[in-house]
Amino acid sequence: MQAVQTQALDLMRFTQVGGGENAVEAAWPVYRDSGAASTAVVYIVLEPGMRLPRHTDSAEEVLVVLEGEIEATIGEERGRLSAGGVAVVPSMVPHGLVNAGPATARIAGVFSANTVVSTFERDFDQTGGRVVGTPPPAEALAAA
Repeated sequence: MQAVQTQALDLMRFTQVGGGENAVEAAWPVYRDSGAASTAVVYIVLEPGMRLPRHTDSAEEVLVVLEGEIEATIGEERGRLSAGGVAVVPSMVPHGLVNAGPATARIAGVFSANTVVSTFERDFDQTGGRVVGTPPPAEALAAA
């Protein structure tokens, strides 16, 4: 059994170049290198007012809001989700999240593949690029 406690994860902080409100903390507890055969999971933490910037993913994603309240934009649609809310993001459809509530939001993104490539609209300070994999290689983060 592969089991993970989200509160024990080492989160990586990502900020976009020139976008202070585009700050997200994330970890990839389940993916190819952790032994998953056909799924991946990203755990996302957004402080009030912070956002996960608009991007596309190479695999379909199911977003599950664990705590807090978010506004999700998926393609041209926009909606609010609170704890217990679920939304489906088709592969390669641009989407983004913003913490729309007064408390920290915690979200799990469950993907239909064990390897995911996410392409953002702008570069990240930590990687110097706009493409993130599952997870980004440690050497890319160390070099940033």
